[in-house]
Amino acid sequence: MRRAQAGDEDAYAALLTEFAGLARRFVGARVHHAPWLDDVVQATLISIDRARHTFVADRALGPWFYAIVRRRVIDMQRHTGRIARSEVAMDTVPDRLVEHRASTAEGVDVELVRRALAQLPPRQRAIVEAIQLHDEPTRAIAARLDMSQSAVKVAAHRGYKALRRLLGGAPAAPPGEAARKRGPA
Repeated sequence: MRRAQAGDEDAYAALLTEFAGLARRFVGARVHHAPWLDDVVQATLISIDRARHTFVADRALGPWFYAIVRRRVIDMQRHTGRIARSEVAMDTVPDRLVEHRASTAEGVDVELVRRALAQLPPRQRAIVEAIQLHDEPTRAIAARLDMSQSAVKVAAHRGYKALRRLLGGAPAAPPGEAARKRGPA
């Protein structure tokens, strides 16, 4: 690592090759046959490349390296956990008619939702539809509508509250009610 930090490219290539094997064994021993094992190894090597200037030559290399690998494993586990909570794996793409029937069979009145969406102010409706129906990131919506990301999130939240009220869910508090419940600032 000292030679790599001094600019020796051959030493750095040999170090990364060694680190790749160590990372693969370390991750494999902990998560066994995870489909993302190679992704963690690659992320580890990228992190090492970005952080090699932080390695202090007087210290042991192993703890520095394994701390990076452990963090990449944790990052990947969190990432895959978030995906698992929000996505459903499917073997085939559903037909829109089947999707519509499934929605109404589950007690969702699609027409009622459409009518409620139509009652929202145009910009708020566009934001809610972009997020919920088109899975558009708030950054892209903000750029398209010339708004800040925070403003897009606030408008979406207000749209969701209005939809809950329009669809017969929990009633929205009157303006100022939330501030009174919170107390003085």
